[in-house]
Amino acid sequence: MYTRNVRIKLKANGAPEFTRILEKEIIPLLRKQEGFQDEMLFIAPQRNEAIAISFWDKQVNAEAYNHIAYLDVLRILSKVVEEMPVVETFEVANSTSHEIAASAV
Repeated sequence: MYTRNVRIKLKANGAPEFTRILEKEIIPLLRKQEGFQDEMLFIAPQRNEAIAISFWDKQVNAEAYNHIAYLDVLRILSKVVEEMPVVETFEVANSTSHEIAASAV
């Protein structure tokens, strides 16, 4: 399993609208993507910052999303995002919420 961790700098007072857009527009779009498993969102309204973590079954599907639908997500979020989000991809080593065991190296 893989994650896409996205650090997002929000416009001032943008957290409520960002959360609404995520729930109403982005989550439905993510659910249509091959290999999408889950999304977690963390917001620090006092810092106008959010971290979105999406879980994917395979690295290839996480990367495909980055090239296929992520540009649409950036367009949708443009009214609440201050600057270009920073994206990092990780392999999940362990997760109690997803019952994932670390893979043997």
